[in-house]
Amino acid sequence: MEDVFTAIAVGFEALGAAAMMAGFVIALVLGVRSIARGEGGRAAFLVLRTTLGSAILLGLEILVAADLIRTITSKPSLEDALILGLIVLIRTILSISIQIEIEGTLPWRRALLRSGGQMIGDAVARDQAAATAARTAATE
Repeated sequence: MEDVFTAIAVGFEALGAAAMMAGFVIALVLGVRSIARGEGGRAAFLVLRTTLGSAILLGLEILVAADLIRTITSKPSLEDALILGLIVLIRTILSISIQIEIEGTLPWRRALLRSGGQMIGDAVARDQAAATAARTAATE
């Protein structure tokens, strides 16, 4: 049974890495589209930075889940629990730092709680709205 949970944890780790890689590609595409619409380099950089940071946040959240699965399904030991605690602490600090960079405010001061996935979705929705507005302006 332990082999099954190890495979599940590895699957979560792969999913976390895939989320970061897909987020990187999405960030690049959105940044290029922003430049192509004539929004300027600063706007493109902000889109790229926000979207990439969101993808990293999402990937970190998935990797924490993988670590939890791996630890609770292995032979329990104090050393494993301490290692898990340290990994979760490091990833949490990274997540908070990235979130502060993206939003410019402390996570616990935000009015709405937003996950990395929700922020990527917001970036894609903003890009689609801007593309629609650009098409509308071009046809007029």
